[in-house]
Amino acid sequence: MRYLPLSDADRADMRAKIGIGSIDDLFDAVPRDKLLKSLPNLPRAKGELEVERELGLLAGKNTPAGSVPFFVGAGAYRHHVPATVDHLIQRSEFLTSYTPYQPEITQGTLQVLYEFQTQVACLTGMDVANASMYDGSTATAEAVLMAHRVTKRKKALLSGGLHPQYADVIATLAHFGSSQVVALAPDPSGVEDIIARIDSDTSCVVVQYPSFYGSIRDLKPIADAAHAKGALLIVAVTEVVALGLIKSPGEMGADIVTAEGQSIGNGLTFGGPYVGLFATRDKLVRQMPGRLAGETVDAEGRRGFVLTLSTREQHIRREKATSNICTNSGLCALAFTIHMTLLGEAGLRRLAAINHANACHLADLLGKISGVEVVTSAYFNEFTVRLPGDAAKVIDKLADKGILGGVPVSRLLPGKPEVANLIVVASTEINTDSDRAAYAAALKAVL
Repeated sequence: MRYLPLSDADRADMRAKIGIGSIDDLFDAVPRDKLLKSLPNLPRAKGELEVERELGLLAGKNTPAGSVPFFVGAGAYRHHVPATVDHLIQRSEFLTSYTPYQPEITQGTLQVLYEFQTQVACLTGMDVANASMYDGSTATAEAVLMAHRVTKRKKALLSGGLHPQYADVIATLAHFGSSQVVALAPDPSGVEDIIARIDSDTSCVVVQYPSFYGSIRDLKPIADAAHAKGALLIVAVTEVVALGLIKSPGEMGADIVTAEGQSIGNGLTFGGPYVGLFATRDKLVRQMPGRLAGETVDAEGRRGFVLTLSTREQHIRREKATSNICTNSGLCALAFTIHMTLLGEAGLRRLAAINHANACHLADLLGKISGVEVVTSAYFNEFTVRLPGDAAKVIDKLADKGILGGVPVSRLLPGKPEVANLIVVASTEINTDSDRAAYAAALKAVL
């Protein structure tokens, strides 16, 4: 029997207290077309064996990323994760240690966070990094809130090359925080004049690097223009492997760098969990959300690690906390740190070079197909292609041929006809020459 701790009268009292007429009113914020009209078409009751079989049949309808040539990116990338990573993260020292509130018994966890922060700071070219955020999108939204606190302004200017879902997360927080978001039009070619839109009310400029469409641009002029107006430059990176090859955002004047760390140490796993990276300048560290692990010495002079900054609302900061994010992505950060340690600087640079070479090879193959135009002129391992017809339909036809050919931009920006024929294509170290040849042949056949 289902355990029902509340009576109908209890529920009626609760609804009256918060001012709603029915339970359905709690879901008013969810668009009507996203709600189920009825119960799912599943048996109402089955035994354990039958449930496993039923769910197995449903799962079998998916096409796993590793089963066919895979060219999907747009913020989530398929990279090789060494078996060593999975082995090490399961060691009991990590599995049994959770929150580092008692440093004397969580030195291992604190040291991992310290090493993670060091790696992130080096990758981004920044002074200091925190112990991680939930993912890249929430890290970027937190960066916007941080910029509002620093500048005492409430207007964020978003590049048209920012991932649409990152922009959506920022807009959600802005809605509830009574701040303003100005999002520029989609920028597949990387030619937008964002500098002209910076004014004295601008709190921050948010630019993705490489952009959602794959383009790479010099951020120094944008940083200079933002600083001249008293604004901060926030740089979001969805493909962190790119930082093994291209100039770091910190070298070009970024004030805050956020990133999605999934590419290193973390598989796709159907969308998460992921690990958000967050780095900034020393002078802004007091406004940085999340935790900061630091190195110190104990009473006997031995090296040790502690939490040196923790701005969460559960601690003494309370309502003055810089963030309501209540934890860090500890396990995913551990996987990131182990994989990065295995690679080292030379390994990361070599991995990045292979990614770029593979993307160049694929772009050359696709660009030779009649009616296909490679839109992105400077890219890392991801670029945008313009097709002669509806990109979403082409992607579906490619899937029927056993090729996962990328992300049609229209799926992330519905209702914008100017992007209906664009697809974002990624080619990492996972792809082989035969994969790329199969993609080109399938696309030619479909068109």
